[in-house]
Amino acid sequence: MQNIILIILDTLRRDRLSAYGSGRETSPHFDAFAAEHTRFARAVAPAQWTIPAHGSLFTGLMPSEHHVTQANSRLADDVPTLAEQLRAAGYHTTAFCNNALVGVVNHGLQRGFDRFYNYASAVPYRPGDVHKPWLRREASRRFRPTARRIGNWFAQSETLFRLSLKPLFVPVWTRYINFKGHTGNSISDLIAYWDAHHAGGSDQPLFAFVNLMGAHLPYQPPQDAINHVAPHLKQDRRAYDFVHHFNRDGAAWASPPEPPLTDWQQQALLDFYDAEIFAQDQHIGRLLAHLKATGALDNTTVIIAADHGEGHGEHDLFGHGFGVHQELVHVPLAIASERLPRSATVEANVSTRQLHSTMLEAAGIEPGDGAVPSLFQAQNPALPVLSEAFPPLTFVGVLEHRNPSIIERMLLLETRRCVVHEDHKLMLRGEQPVALYDIASDPAETRNLLRTQPDRAALLARMAGAAVSEWRSDAEAEQDQQVLEHLRVLGYID
Repeated sequence: MQNIILIILDTLRRDRLSAYGSGRETSPHFDAFAAEHTRFARAVAPAQWTIPAHGSLFTGLMPSEHHVTQANSRLADDVPTLAEQLRAAGYHTTAFCNNALVGVVNHGLQRGFDRFYNYASAVPYRPGDVHKPWLRREASRRFRPTARRIGNWFAQSETLFRLSLKPLFVPVWTRYINFKGHTGNSISDLIAYWDAHHAGGSDQPLFAFVNLMGAHLPYQPPQDAINHVAPHLKQDRRAYDFVHHFNRDGAAWASPPEPPLTDWQQQALLDFYDAEIFAQDQHIGRLLAHLKATGALDNTTVIIAADHGEGHGEHDLFGHGFGVHQELVHVPLAIASERLPRSATVEANVSTRQLHSTMLEAAGIEPGDGAVPSLFQAQNPALPVLSEAFPPLTFVGVLEHRNPSIIERMLLLETRRCVVHEDHKLMLRGEQPVALYDIASDPAETRNLLRTQPDRAALLARMAGAAVSEWRSDAEAEQDQQVLEHLRVLGYID
C-alpha cells in the first residue's frame, strides 16, 4: 500500500508561484517537484476560505453537501472523513497542522487521526512533547484543553472575534498563540516522525496531512526572503511601515478596502506575500529532498496544493472572505504518483475536492457510488468544475461595526458561485449570473462577456443550476436562514 502525504499550502494564490508564470522565483522547490511529476494547470478550489475548503478536501463533497461553511459548523457524524476511511483500511493517520481553524476549532475535521499535532495554539502539541521534563509536560497536558476551549470561543463568538481583530490585540495573539504555527518545526517533526515510523520496521502505511500557514497574514517574512524576491524594498521604509500597520489591523484582512489600495500599497503587500511564499518553499524543499534521498518517493503519493488563494485588492476585495474570483479559487496543484505520468502537465479543469477520491484510490480503496472522479482517471476537458463562497458570518459581524453600508452595497451576504467549463467561467450571485469571463485570455477577469455571449452564459448557468439543485438539502436551508436573520438584524428585510 502506498504511503500518502497531503501538503496544503494555506492561502496560496496560484499566480504568485513561478511554476505558474510569476516573474519572480518565489517557489523553486515546488517548481522542481511539479516539473518532475504531474502539474495541474487548472485546479479550482471548491470554496474560498479554510473551513469549507478543508471540509471538501476531507470528504470529497461540495460545501453545499458537507455544510461545514461557518465558524460554528460541524461535520455530521454520518459523513466519513478521509482520515477515518484510511485508518479503517489499515493506515496510521497523523496531522501536522498550523491552522487553528482546522486543528483547534472543533468542526469534526480532526476525526480519524491517530495523532493530530497542532502548532497554532498557546500550547502547541508536538511529537517531541513526550521528551519534555515531567513538570512542563504535565502543565501543557493540563492547560491544552483550556486553550482549545478559548480558541473555540473566539472563533465562534462574533463579539470576541471582532474584539480580537482590533490593532491593540492583533500583535498579542498573532505572537503568543502562534497564529501561523511554526512551519520549520512542523516540517522537521514530520521528517523525524516519518523516519521513526518506518525505522521501527512497521509495514503499516502512513498518511500524513500537513497544513502550512506561511502565506497567510500577518506578513512577517525573514529579511533574507525579502532580499531575494524584492531587493528594492531595502530602500523603501514607506512599504515596511505600511505593511507593519496593515498587519496590526486584523479587520482589514478580509474587508473590502475603502478607500481602495493605491498601486504602491498593493505592491508592498504582494512583495511581502511573495517573500512569505519563498520562505515557506525552503522548508518544503527540505521535506522533498529528504523523501527523495531516502527513497520514500518510490512508494509514496505526495500531493501539494492550496486550499484557496488570497485577494490583494483585486475586484474591490481583500483576503478570502467573499467571492469566487481567480485569485481566490484558482490554486496550485502538483502530484507525485506512480499512477500519473512524470514531467507532465494536465490542462483540463479539475477540482481539488477530487483529491479525496484520488487518495482513496492511491490506498486501494473504492471511493464508492456517487463519489467525484479521482485525478487518476482520464480527464475530460468538458467536465464543468464549480466553486462556492458562503459568506463567513463572523466576518460579516465585523463589517457590521466597521463599515455596515458596504454589506448592502456589495451584497456581501449573498452566496457566490462559479462554474468553469473549458476556457470560460460564469459567476453567479445566488442564482443570478453576474459575469462571464474567458479565463484563458483574461485570467485577471477584467472583461465581462455576459452581454456579448448570452448563449454560452446560459449553458454554464444550466450546468451550475443542475449541480446546485442536486446538492441542496434541509441543512443548507438552515444556513440560508442564518443569513436571513443577519439581514433582519441589519434592517434590510422585515
